[in-house]
Amino acid sequence: MSNLPKISPTRRLGQSDIEVTSMAWGMWRFAGRDVSEAAQLIHAVLDCGITLFDTADIYGFNGTDGFGDAETLLGEVLAKDKSLRDRMILASKGGIMPPLPYDSSTAYLEKAIDASLSRLGVDTIELWQIHRPDILTHPQEIARTLEQAVQSGKIQHIGVSNFTQNQIAALDHFLDLPIVTTQPEISALRIDTMENGELDQAMVMDMTPLAWSPLAGGRIASPDDDRAHAVVKELDRIAETFGVSRTATAYSWIMAHPSRPIPIIGSQRADRIADAMDALKVQWSRQDWYAVLVAARGVPLP
Repeated sequence: MSNLPKISPTRRLGQSDIEVTSMAWGMWRFAGRDVSEAAQLIHAVLDCGITLFDTADIYGFNGTDGFGDAETLLGEVLAKDKSLRDRMILASKGGIMPPLPYDSSTAYLEKAIDASLSRLGVDTIELWQIHRPDILTHPQEIARTLEQAVQSGKIQHIGVSNFTQNQIAALDHFLDLPIVTTQPEISALRIDTMENGELDQAMVMDMTPLAWSPLAGGRIASPDDDRAHAVVKELDRIAETFGVSRTATAYSWIMAHPSRPIPIIGSQRADRIADAMDALKVQWSRQDWYAVLVAARGVPLP
């Protein structure tokens, strides 16, 4: 039985020169705490070894207000302890404009990038991503806007989130810079990207996949149907073998794919973030990895 390569604790971010940890921390539930508590959580994440912090301008929005609150709170933490900035790689996103769905026009993207920089209190953001595709903006316009933001130093690298393969290809066609990341939903219960060509495209274009909702919105922890129970059964078998939690095993299953996706940990609890890092202890055999995939498909492989 052949084993897959061990999971490296770090990796390069696409075609950039940035080295990041193989797991990231997501901040969509970060807002709503005081600065002291927020600082403690930031320190806990860094102490776990995580360097890639993923946020967005819409994080904190509750449907009425709170737009930008996660970035603002992180900015307040960084202002109180300036040494933290050098320990992290910042990733943010923009392009969702309540109450409208999406806006990637030049006017809006320029405003969104400047607003994120102001809220965070930083001069540059290492990775800035279009959060959702705006089908009403020509990709050439988006490309020119992002290139100008890179040239000005406001952002260093660009990525996309929730884009289809064709939307990625269209934007890439008009860009003189590489798209270094793509952020789709990936989990042991959301395997579409592994079978529809999304991760194949990521490998061809050397884009790092950033996997959002890697625990399937909590369904890995609390399975709610026969398919989820079947997947959890396989994950638990491997978790017991390596002496790690089910959730750590679920993260590692994603990371074992050759496109080397980076799971975005969504927990805001220090103990669960530390537990997630046990994913690096798991080494998958092909037989075990495919057993999870078959359980997720619900039918045998061809």
